[in-house]
Amino acid sequence: MTPAIAAAISTALAVWLWTGPDAATARLIRLTSTEHPLRWRTLRQRITRPHPARRADAWSRATVELCQALSAELTAGRTPGEALTRALAAVDFPDPDALRPLVAAARDGGDVPTALATIAPAHGGEGLRRLAACWEVSVTAGAGLSALVERVGSTLRASQAHRQDVAAQLAGPRATARMLAVLPALGLLMAGALGMRPLAFLFGSLPGIACLVTGMTLDACGLWWTNRMALRAQSS
Repeated sequence: MTPAIAAAISTALAVWLWTGPDAATARLIRLTSTEHPLRWRTLRQRITRPHPARRADAWSRATVELCQALSAELTAGRTPGEALTRALAAVDFPDPDALRPLVAAARDGGDVPTALATIAPAHGGEGLRRLAACWEVSVTAGAGLSALVERVGSTLRASQAHRQDVAAQLAGPRATARMLAVLPALGLLMAGALGMRPLAFLFGSLPGIACLVTGMTLDACGLWWTNRMALRAQSS
């Protein structure tokens, strides 16, 4: 194997490690590759499950749509229970099965605030919890539910716009961090093409192994720190 081919393989491996599945997922795939197809399908469903951040964002968007639809139904003169039932049917939630307690409470005149708080996920369910508080205030104090829902919807829309703006501003730094993480592998490819035999130094001598381990550690720490700062900026 020539140094250029080895460097190209190292580059492809580095890109796959960054964009591919994590080590635990890859280990699960290897261990279950010969299992029953049903178990394999279950494993694939777990692997392809949406990222928690994307799932929370989907719940937030659905809650905004729910507030808009509920406010429109209430303005049209429908009762709160009927308005909520129709609004739930018009909105596409990430997990429709989780809405069954809320649909039953709205249809049968049950405890809607408790149902809203119950189905609200830990991440992305802030809007549903606010809506539950508004419903409780409307029931106990007789406040206008339509105005409260409209205010909650406006607040959620402003928060969503802020998150989208922050994500757009962080797209550049994240792309730069990923590019910098791949640059060492590209450097190995260029050095191999020039006949410098970098892999022989990195894997064939103690100083080379020390440089390789140190570089990979610093590279991983840089990616982790960049991702940590981006997540903190998005959650602020």
